[in-house]
Amino acid sequence: MLSPMTAASEPDHVATFYASMPFARTLGIEFVGVSGDTVTARLAWSEAHCTSGGVLHGGALMALADSTGAMCAFVHLPDDASGTTTVESKTNFVRALREGFLEATSRPLHVGRTVIVVETELRDAAGRLAAKVIQSQLVLR
Repeated sequence: MLSPMTAASEPDHVATFYASMPFARTLGIEFVGVSGDTVTARLAWSEAHCTSGGVLHGGALMALADSTGAMCAFVHLPDDASGTTTVESKTNFVRALREGFLEATSRPLHVGRTVIVVETELRDAAGRLAAKVIQSQLVLR
């Protein structure tokens, strides 16, 4: 669960990102930034996060997408909200990652008073789509 910020600058977003989601720091997810409606984060390939064959584990991809999507929902919370939490997530994996990094880009599809729906694309260093995630974030009060 994330707690809201008030008129925060990007460095405040970064601090909030890691304070609210220590697991993201544990995995090595790097928050890249917020630009308009877009939130971006990155995860480097690491043998420690792999499954057989040196492929980055699907759970690592989902953690990257969930963390980035949660921050996207967070920055779009209504003024009277106390936070957000993921209530549904659907992932389509389309490419394995065996080196380099993944960059997640999250954008809101729907910003409502009770639910925020976010779409996240995960792309490799060459810009090729690796996964697409749609998640619903419950607005907490």
